[in-house]
Amino acid sequence: MRNTRRTRTEGPTGSVRGPGRLAVLAAAGLAAAALVAGCGSSASSGGSPPANPPASSSAPAVPGTAAATLRTTNDARLGTVVTDSAGFTLYRFDKDSATPPTATCTGDCATLWPPAAAPADGTTATVNGVDAKLVGTVTRADGTKQLTLAGWPLYRYAPDHNPGDTKGQGVQGVWFAVTPTGDRAAATSGGSGY
Repeated sequence: MRNTRRTRTEGPTGSVRGPGRLAVLAAAGLAAAALVAGCGSSASSGGSPPANPPASSSAPAVPGTAAATLRTTNDARLGTVVTDSAGFTLYRFDKDSATPPTATCTGDCATLWPPAAAPADGTTATVNGVDAKLVGTVTRADGTKQLTLAGWPLYRYAPDHNPGDTKGQGVQGVWFAVTPTGDRAAATSGGSGY
């Protein structure tokens, strides 16, 4: 009968490592790669992430309370744009529809571009610098409510790690920071690059 005892080695800190740990690390790496690759494989995904996506996002999720406030801020490159209550830039997706409001970013797309959730209690969003008459909601395919501005469903961009980041501007020519009137923000001629 063969001896099937596993070989164990001690690492530099005295911790015990076995061959199973490498398998777990390799599997985790493959799972992460599959998730990133999946972001561009669906027709409803809105396209794949930028050429060099971050390995992980430290941006907070967008719970109903965080997106319940729409406010404006001035970006040196884009002009006046709309943010959520935490100061994160909100975007619109050209493949969505404003008339009638329709959100088409689902699945992996909605992981990369989290929908700006409407207040969970059904109240209207608080606004600062945005005309309240332009703010509404749309019911997503999963039954959740998403904020709209001039009919356009609003999203965050997961790689925007800090309030004021605008890394989602112009992604694949269909994602744009949103202005207080619901239009696409456009880079000014004197603005700096990414």
